[in-house]
Amino acid sequence: MGSQWSRDKVYNRAMKAGYRSRAAYKLLEIQERNGIIRPDDNVVDLGAAPGSWLQVLRELTDGKIVGIDLNPIAPLEGVTTIVGDFTQKEVQERVLAELDVVNVVVSDVSPKLSGQKSYDQARAIGLGEEALAFACNVLKPGGNFVIKSFQGELFADLMNDIKEHFHSVRGYRTKSTRRGSTETYIIAKSFIGRKDGA
Repeated sequence: MGSQWSRDKVYNRAMKAGYRSRAAYKLLEIQERNGIIRPDDNVVDLGAAPGSWLQVLRELTDGKIVGIDLNPIAPLEGVTTIVGDFTQKEVQERVLAELDVVNVVVSDVSPKLSGQKSYDQARAIGLGEEALAFACNVLKPGGNFVIKSFQGELFADLMNDIKEHFHSVRGYRTKSTRRGSTETYIIAKSFIGRKDGA
């Protein structure tokens, strides 16, 4: 009962504020607690549909914003959207053509859940690895990276992979995360830069 009320409360708050989903408050909290986005940063949002994180990003920075998703995203003023797979080279090239510099990469994407916990977690970690590869290809040294993941047996491996590329890496659970969920955000700050042969 308590978690249901909490969910409705956050959802209703998001709708009243004009956000496209309750996830907007997760990014606002991440920003408040971790300061990942500066006022002039260029930001890429992976798996951006329906666009609530793009709405928040537009509030947080005067820089350029690009959202990527397999599904179309309803237009937002001051935001460029790309329909495509962020793992594909041509999509990454479009991002770099749009943004001279990428300061921050964020991702709230998660796989469609099957209900099979270990399988879903493995797919979520795989998505995290793909998002990390994208970030390593486009981020400028010193840039920041935030992704959603899920606690489980492979979570530590993903954290360790990210630690190879960023000076500061930590897990963070938002207040808006539903009770009982294993959802955890990974906050990675200060990209070290691409390694030779990466």
